[in-house]
Formats: sequence, C-alpha cells, structure tokens
Amino acid sequence: MAEVIEGHGGELALAAARAFGVNEMFTLSGGHVFPLYDAAHKTDFPIYDVRHEQTAVFAAEAVAKLQRRPGLAVLTAGPGVTNGISGLTSAFFNASPVLVLGGRAPAFRWGAGSLQEFDHVPLVAPVTKYAATVGDTDAIAGEVRAALTEALTAHRGPAFLDIPLEVVFSSGEAAAPGEPAVPVLEADPDEVAKAASLLATAQRPVIIAGSDVWGGNAIAELRAAAEALQVPVFTNGMGRGALPPSHPLAFAKARRPALNEADLVCVIGTPLDFRLGFGEFAEARVVHIVDAPSQRATHVEPVVSPAGDLRRILAAIADWPGDRADHTEWISGLRSAEDAGKARDAEAMAAETDLIKPARIYGELRKVLAPDAVTIGDGGDFVSYAGRYLEPAQPGTWLDPGPYGCLGTGMGYAMGARVTYPDRQICVLMGDGAAGFSLMDAESLVRQGLPVVMVVGNNGIWGLEKHPMQAMYGYDVAADLQPGLRYDDVVKALGGAGETVEKAAEIGPALERAFAAGVPYLVNVLTDPGDAYPRSSNLA
Repeated sequence: MAEVIEGHGGELALAAARAFGVNEMFTLSGGHVFPLYDAAHKTDFPIYDVRHEQTAVFAAEAVAKLQRRPGLAVLTAGPGVTNGISGLTSAFFNASPVLVLGGRAPAFRWGAGSLQEFDHVPLVAPVTKYAATVGDTDAIAGEVRAALTEALTAHRGPAFLDIPLEVVFSSGEAAAPGEPAVPVLEADPDEVAKAASLLATAQRPVIIAGSDVWGGNAIAELRAAAEALQVPVFTNGMGRGALPPSHPLAFAKARRPALNEADLVCVIGTPLDFRLGFGEFAEARVVHIVDAPSQRATHVEPVVSPAGDLRRILAAIADWPGDRADHTEWISGLRSAEDAGKARDAEAMAAETDLIKPARIYGELRKVLAPDAVTIGDGGDFVSYAGRYLEPAQPGTWLDPGPYGCLGTGMGYAMGARVTYPDRQICVLMGDGAAGFSLMDAESLVRQGLPVVMVVGNNGIWGLEKHPMQAMYGYDVAADLQPGLRYDDVVKALGGAGETVEKAAEIGPALERAFAAGVPYLVNVLTDPGDAYPRSSNLA
C-alpha cells in the first residue's frame, strides 16, 4: 500500500517541496500563510523574513541560481503577491526555478470583499511556467509537485500557486512525495552534428556561453567542447567563470575584434538579445544552441539551432570525430588583443584622481575578493563597470539582474547567497540609484545574522539616464539624486556598519575592514558624476 502523508495544507505543501531539495523559506509575515510557517516551525525548516516581498522572491531566486534547485518564497495574499511580481518576472527572464506560494482570500466567500481578495493567477501567468489556484487540501502536495516539475523542466523558470485561506488551514492527506522526475529533452542528433561540424571547420569561430550553461550543469562539457575543437570562449551572465581567466581559451577583453572578425559565432545557453547585438555579428554565421525549442531566436535565422539538454549537446560536440580547422593563428591574434585590453584596464583600475573613477573601485576589489567570493551586481552604470573589470575565477559566483534589468535585487540576492554559502565572501555592488530600492532589507540581514559587504558607487545621479539625455536634448530632468548621501549611515541605523570613502587611496583599507567586520557593512564610495560607462545607447 502506498505511503500516505497527513496534515494541514502547510504541512502537505512543505513535504512536497522538501522532496525537490527545498531547504528554506523566504517570506514577509502574513496571516493567509500561517500554516506554512507552522509546518516550517515544527520541523526546524529555516524561515528568513524580509521587509519587502520582492526581496523574498529575489532571495529565493539567488538560491535557485546558485544551487540549481528550487528556491521557495511564501507571500501573503493581495499586495504580498503583487509586491513580488518583479521578482517573479526576473526569475522568468533568468530561467530560475523559483516557487512562489501565495495566500488567497477564502473561496467560500469569494466576491464578498474579503481582506486582500484578488485573483493573482491571471496577473502572474504571463511570467511563470505554471500558475494555478489549489482548490482542495488533498490536492496541495500534488500541485506543488507538478509546479516544481515544470519549474525544473527546460527551459526552466518560476511557478506560482495560491491557496485559499480555508484550503490551506484545513487538514488533508496525499501520497508521500517520491523522487522528482524531471524530463530531459534530447536534441536532434543531425542538428547537433551540423553545429559541431560548423564549429570545428570554421576558420575564425567564437563561442559565447551564457547562464543556461551554468543552470543546466554543463560547465564541464562546455570546457571539453572548447578544448576539443580549440575555440575561444566569451561568457555572459552566470556563464561567467565557466573557464577560469587563466585558461588559454578564456577571453573577455577581445570581444569587439572577435565578433567583428569571426566567421562563425556559436551562442550557447543565452538569448540573442540586446546584450549580444540582437545576434547580428558582422559577416559571421550564427549557431544558436538552446535548452528548449522555445528559446530559439525568431528575429534572426541561425544556420542551425539544436535544442535540448546542454550537457548532452556539448558532450557530443566535444566528441566530434570529423574534420577540423587549425585555429592557432586566430587564437593567437585574439590573445594579443586580450592582453592589450587587460593592460588598458590595469591602468584605469589604478587611476589616482581627485574624483574617484569607478574603475579604481574594481581595481581595489580585485585585490581583496577570494576566488570563491560571490559577487552581486545591482545597478546600471556602476554595475556595467563591474562586468568589465571583475573576472569571476569560478563558475556560479556572479549574480546580476539579467536581461530584464530589474533594480532592487541586491539585498535578496545577498540573503540567498549568504544562506547558500555561510563561509564565503558575499559582495553586493550597487549604484546609489539601486540602493534606494532595497537597502531597508539590510535590517533583515542584520537581524538574522547574515553578514555581507555592500559597495555603493555614489555619483549622485541616475548615470544611465542623465548622460544620454544630455546628449540627446542638451538638458536632463529626473536624473539627479542627493550628492554625497550617506548610505553607510542608513545601514548603521539599521544595526550594521559602514563608512564613506572620498579618496582613492582609502578604498582598499575600507574594503578590508568591511570583509573583516562580520556584520552587514556598506562602503559608500563617492565617485565622479562625469564618468559614464561607454556605450552607444542605453536604450537599445
């Protein structure tokens, strides 16, 4: 006879989530979801609470990204759920398997005007892979299992369930959760063979690897394929660090000549979006390798686009037995461009100027960050510099908002990263604009003993807007913040620590104090408002 579990709705939901490796809950307290708290409390299941629901979802997303398993956020009904929608949307764009369990006003009184009565599902359905209301207590465990299976099935993404008040508070029973069964998509072998042949025989090939290579646990296979065919590799998103910076095929600074001169660009596990010039690479042919057919580009026509499990596709490419071109000269030329770019960057990162340049901050950070430090970018202009000057030494150590570009991820990502890695350095990089979105949740970090280092590049403006608006119109509006604002004092008032830095020579010692402090610590660096990250347009 099949084993049966019994309990109230919260106990059934948590039992099903545990079977998928969920080990913690991020939430903001709300009466509609008390049974979930009760289930957690009675089983020593960690609860981390926040000051804004978006932080709970971002924390769950950080766990999902870093650990490649579901993260759980529990939100109360109505505004609790709607406050979390930016986090859900970011998870959708980032292919993060987040489960949001929402409270819901009682079904038996629906339409009478109960507190926070709102039908969430139509609102969240466009930004989730699975969205449903659970109408029966006995169905809760099965619905959680179905939602998590869909969240983990490529192309991965978030799932949402809300549970009416009387359903989650009632008792029921369900079959005991078994091992998760997540389907694996096999790519067309002919398409894989064509991609391998094109990559091997191109004279000037380039690989660009993105977040899905990490999310699909295909880092080793990517390295094997690149090494077998001797193809230079560039990365973005959580693909960063897939090859360590010292690897002879790892490149970052030679991107422009590589993409301008390549005859074949193979993009793996990332969309052909604005970050990649929408897939237009001079005269190069494009191979687009994705984890599911839904991710194939529709605005360009790749010569081939295998869709399926990235580990298997890349393993097959690594084992390609056919002809291959000699890429030695191509790689050598790119290495010269790479070395020249690194020399320019080194000069910028050492700049002694009265007004601190953002590059100098990253030059000092590189000296104190451990190889396994988790670095989190939450901002626009300031974080653009991070993408240029910081080179993750290991995969799975870089978190940024992703292509949706949502500010406010910083404190949630920091919480999820600290929960994941209690003993690593966790460093959040924020523009002063981004700091306004979530800095209050430094209190959540303080209260729950979760130390992180926050570095604010404080130029007193919205850099991505002020400079382009000046260039376009000759003036700017709604683009100024208070110059010299003491964000460190905010964190101090919330129970943490921090300091303001005005001289370049003071940055390094301040960072050393921050990482040694053992509490949430904000280093507020006053930077040059006239220094803008170079780009043709931030509106692309």
